[in-house]
Amino acid sequence: MALQQLDDTQIRTWSRRQKDQWWFDNVYRSNMAQLTLRSALTGFLLGGILAATALYIGAKTGIGIGVGLTSVILSFAIFRILHGMGLASDYTILENNCTQSIATAAGYMINPMISSLAAYMLITGRIIPWWQMLLWVTVVALIGVLVAFPLKRRFVNEDQLPFPEGRACGVVLDSLYTDGAGAGLYKAKLLGYTSLFAGLYQMLVSDGWMRLIQFKILRMDKWAGMTEAWNLQERLDTYYYMAAVKYDWWIPKILGTDIRQLGLRFTVDAAMFGVGGLMGIRVASSVMLGAVINFVFLAPWMIQRGDIAARTLPNGSIVAISRTEIVNQWGLWWAVTMMVVGSLVGLLAKPELFKAAFNSLRGKSEKVKDTGPDPLKDIEVPLWISYVGVPILCGVAAWLINALFGVSYIMALISFPLIFVLTVICINAMALTSWAPIGALAKITQFSMGAIDRSNPATNLIPAGMTSDIAFNASSLLSDIKPGYMLGGKPRHQVIGHIIGIFSGALACVPLFFLLFLPPDHEGLRSTATIVSEQFAFPSALQWKGVAEIIAKGISGLPISAIIAMTIAGLCAVFIEVTNIITKGRLPLSAVSIGLGVVLPPDACLAMWIGALIFWYMGRKYPTEGTQGNTFWVGGCEAISAGLISGAAILGIGNAIINVMMA
Repeated sequence: MALQQLDDTQIRTWSRRQKDQWWFDNVYRSNMAQLTLRSALTGFLLGGILAATALYIGAKTGIGIGVGLTSVILSFAIFRILHGMGLASDYTILENNCTQSIATAAGYMINPMISSLAAYMLITGRIIPWWQMLLWVTVVALIGVLVAFPLKRRFVNEDQLPFPEGRACGVVLDSLYTDGAGAGLYKAKLLGYTSLFAGLYQMLVSDGWMRLIQFKILRMDKWAGMTEAWNLQERLDTYYYMAAVKYDWWIPKILGTDIRQLGLRFTVDAAMFGVGGLMGIRVASSVMLGAVINFVFLAPWMIQRGDIAARTLPNGSIVAISRTEIVNQWGLWWAVTMMVVGSLVGLLAKPELFKAAFNSLRGKSEKVKDTGPDPLKDIEVPLWISYVGVPILCGVAAWLINALFGVSYIMALISFPLIFVLTVICINAMALTSWAPIGALAKITQFSMGAIDRSNPATNLIPAGMTSDIAFNASSLLSDIKPGYMLGGKPRHQVIGHIIGIFSGALACVPLFFLLFLPPDHEGLRSTATIVSEQFAFPSALQWKGVAEIIAKGISGLPISAIIAMTIAGLCAVFIEVTNIITKGRLPLSAVSIGLGVVLPPDACLAMWIGALIFWYMGRKYPTEGTQGNTFWVGGCEAISAGLISGAAILGIGNAIINVMMA
């Protein structure tokens, strides 16, 4: 059926009971299958797979990728094909929505693993045992669910806030099931073909896959005499450097530093092309600008000055200059300044978010007084579950903070009131813009906790991570509930779906974290030194780590050049964000994205920029809706990008598993 909604006057003047009654009478689909065994299993499996891709991409870029629409398209295509083959009845629109709810919950609960928890391990050198990580991320995500559902009645039912990303998902679902299968199957084919292409390419550049195929399957070591498996070099400039060694060709340098030490390589990374397509040309260009400023201009200069240099470890081994050393010794500080200042200025420049949050807390409205029974009492989640569950789980979280991370109960209790405040702000931001200011809000908690206790890095990292993750989970959950509300889904089924998704994501991603980022050495020992690598930059964790170190140590131990760079970066961030406010976003730069480009590998930045540039150019070339080019490049942008990401990520994860099994 066509999507129905209230008009502005009704939203402004009707009571929540009137709106709930209207929704119950006109939108609610009481007899349609929703949380069925097959939708739960499909969501659980897709959620685990897509959460794994989100962890893979988040560790590479620090960017959280939405998995909702990908799961919608995949589940629609799977069951439409099975239905056509006579193997299953067709998927209902509410079953599909339930599947995407589960998958989305699985995807967003990985945030602590790529931010605060990883930063904690980097600072302390202590590896969090897998069961502790599993327990922590699950408890935090469950608190987010319980905090969100009482607020759902306010923000979704009563205020009818737009939640653009959630609404877009609802519109896509509605179009798939009311406008015919053509558009949905077309996007499914795009996603499938690009996933296949990206997966095949990733297989060719992966040493594990090639060893498996050439030695275990084809037995080429037996009949072809091969002693080493061949694989395509993902870094194409490797072939030039191989020839340069052989024929004594020129090696590019900047101020005497080999550009390979600066991380200036050319890598064909299918996943990063897809990320660039999703982020858009403005963000990708800002990321690229940050990489160029830091690695082409500033880093060679600082190396020449001696502010970045090789260092000697206590055991006598020498750590040579590399991209990682450049970031850790010098670049991280101005990058963190740029991101933190840019985030805070951008947040403070949106007083409507605070005003909306304040009005939400006051319950200010023009609506008539609610009278009569609650029409949704039998399908909404009972409020007592949250009122009882939140204090219990917060008590569990306080115990875990103390037992696992050594943070005092007092510090944990101080952070709890911030959960509700930050959640309301995040929900308002997500509802109006599809953007949750999680980075800026987390720093408020991090600096507040650090001001109380600077001796223990966990004191500011873990409580700040907890409050921000709960706020992010709750706001993301409400954005995900929006399409269910639009389509007439049963709220209780959605909350059960979210809980299923939390366990799906945790069970899939915690083992994967250890496999990808904490692999054992030849003696079976793991080290936090392997978390950040050339393949996985962990930019979000490095930002958290940088702020924690500034809180603990101050800036007195930094080179004077780094302090000057931080000052200039802060002023530039203010200028960029204020200019964007004044010009209403016409300046094609983002301070946060520029800082992100410093902590990401330059070759990843270039790949993302190329991906964004291709889609931007093709969008300008085919501006007319309905044309074949526009349908492919503009309408199919998200499907193509998601295909590139998922194909490369899944095969990349498979490569890590193969390497472990064949070690």
